[in-house]
Amino acid sequence: MESLFPGKEKLYEGKAKMIFPGDNPGEVYMVFKDSATAFNGVKKGTIEDKGRLNAEISAILFNLLEERGIKTHYIEKVDEVTLKVRKLRILPVEVVVRNIVAGSLSKRSGREEGTPLPRPVLEIYYKSDELGDPLWNDEHVLVFGVLTEDELSEVKEMARKVSGILREFFAGRGLELVDMKLEFGRIVTSGPAGEEVLGPIVLGDEISPDTCRFWDKSTGEKLDKDRFRRDLGGVREAYVEVLRRISN
Repeated sequence: MESLFPGKEKLYEGKAKMIFPGDNPGEVYMVFKDSATAFNGVKKGTIEDKGRLNAEISAILFNLLEERGIKTHYIEKVDEVTLKVRKLRILPVEVVVRNIVAGSLSKRSGREEGTPLPRPVLEIYYKSDELGDPLWNDEHVLVFGVLTEDELSEVKEMARKVSGILREFFAGRGLELVDMKLEFGRIVTSGPAGEEVLGPIVLGDEISPDTCRFWDKSTGEKLDKDRFRRDLGGVREAYVEVLRRISN
């Protein structure tokens, strides 16, 4: 995929994406990969066509959120696996919004997977590969200086809005948004002397079956990366089905 950007030095490569410098200041290219990981990188594999599918799904959902008043880093889709996005200073937290008990919440709470929650539950995870992205409460986030009170309040409010908009959108397409992981960052621009200037907080990363749990509302069939995590098979087909439904 590096050949897509001749002469450009890769800025970052993660488990599912690569980042390259953009052609304009304050912009970067986000390239989606077919590689898949689970359980903090313990399980690794490849999902055929995942990069293309997640790029298209993310582009559709970012466009939808922008139309609904949510500011994101998304600018445009460049090719099948690449999005042009605004450069961000990513905040060191992941915000998980849970609407239904599933995954680790089931294990931690003792509640049966599939149990509806009376209201969305927000969880904050500190982004640290070394520590395994631990679950923190608000006090941890504030005491350790990870976010300010205003930043924490803002990302939690945005996360609730994003989840509400998308849950209604997916419900109209026969999908239950069980939970989702969101990342946020501050827009990066350059000052008069070329110094880095940080702007407002916006939604970043991706929104896809890699970062969300989707269940069919009628059958409960899992249509997300849990099919890879749990060796259920039909992973690519699940991603294709999600794209098909949101494209209509």
